[in-house]
Amino acid sequence: METSFDLVVLGAGSGGLAAAKRAARYGARVAIVEGDRVGGTCVIRGCVPKKLLVYGSRVSEQLQEAPAYGVEIASAQFHTSRLLANVRQEVDRLNALHISLLEKAGVTLVSGWGRFQDPHRIAVSSRPGGEAEQVLQAGRTLIAVGGRPHRPQIPGAELGWVSDDMFLQDQFPERVVIVGAGFIACEFACILSGLGVQVTQLVRGDHLLRGFDRELSAVVQEGMEEKGIALRFCHSPAAIEGAPGDCTVITQAGERLACGGVLLATGRRPFLEGLNLEAAGVAVEGHHIAVDADQATNVPHIHAVGDVTDRICLTPVAVDEGRAYADTVFGRSPRRVDHDLVASAVFSQPELATVGLSEELALERYGAEAIVVHRARFRSMAQALPKSGPRCLLKLVVNKESDRVLGCHMVGEHAAEIIQMAAIAVGMGATKADFDRTMALHPTISEEFVTMA
Repeated sequence: METSFDLVVLGAGSGGLAAAKRAARYGARVAIVEGDRVGGTCVIRGCVPKKLLVYGSRVSEQLQEAPAYGVEIASAQFHTSRLLANVRQEVDRLNALHISLLEKAGVTLVSGWGRFQDPHRIAVSSRPGGEAEQVLQAGRTLIAVGGRPHRPQIPGAELGWVSDDMFLQDQFPERVVIVGAGFIACEFACILSGLGVQVTQLVRGDHLLRGFDRELSAVVQEGMEEKGIALRFCHSPAAIEGAPGDCTVITQAGERLACGGVLLATGRRPFLEGLNLEAAGVAVEGHHIAVDADQATNVPHIHAVGDVTDRICLTPVAVDEGRAYADTVFGRSPRRVDHDLVASAVFSQPELATVGLSEELALERYGAEAIVVHRARFRSMAQALPKSGPRCLLKLVVNKESDRVLGCHMVGEHAAEIIQMAAIAVGMGATKADFDRTMALHPTISEEFVTMA
């Protein structure tokens, strides 16, 4: 196998794959090093399998609503093991697809764990930290190894699952305790609840989804509580006791919560262990690799994209960073990624999606006298007959002087699909008057964005 390359990419996740294929299209000799399956967190143990579980978890609720629409279902059996097996089968298909796409692009896939031997040489071993079995000469290196779940430092933490483990289960227990308040914790709480699991969620602070608009997170909280999820605010775990499948979570207040499983959804950190960054002289700030606006580290020929940096940890961001890197370095078409106005979503039930400034951030940046907030809260037509389900909330945060829409936010059905399109308008600098001039499409949830006073 050839061992000298114009570019060696460490990590075959979203950002690494995007950069490798585009650089190869420009004629570069590219190798991509991956010790796990190809596809990264998103494809293998993140957004793709999780979204499939979201779809599966909603079926039981749809069956409960069926009688309101005249559909009587005598009996329905739900086999979680079959759902999980089908999800893994789809992940296997996508893994194989990404491998074939690399082959078609002319990218050399090197199976193994890569680490720097010096600034221009990458040692590859079959296991993390193992003896080097081959050494690649790299004209340039792109670090795109992503992140991994963080386990809290409490006694018995090894008994808990992290998010990666959720896709490896054959069944879920009757009771699960989830630790965390972020999007991963809330999404899995809703998934498990929809699959019939009794869920208790421990939240260190006094609200869910820190960093999102507080009013929107409150609506998500209402919906989760309606589903029967027990939310314990200002609660943190002190220890986990027992054995896998039969655990007890002991809170800092001394409460004992018996369960069949514990999900530790307490954030993610860059996966820098084992890269031997010191040998290449790559600087690290905190837990992240330090990069400039061009994704360059302090070593001129070494760059980093995706979750190893301190930017936004989202798949589309990593993909665009990878492509921008290849365009700039190998395509002679310099460009930088715009990290402002990046849309994001939480696939909770109800769903939350947002783009632009939250009300809190707008107040902080411009002051109360400089902004106006328009909102509409209602129950969607889909809930008219079942007479159940959480209300929708739509918000526009507007600059008074310019009339520009600073933020567009929603909780409700298909929120992510709707905000994806709204992000175009917000990114182009649309004003509230532009929204008002747009003819409504009736009856829809999204029409409220162009009719709210």
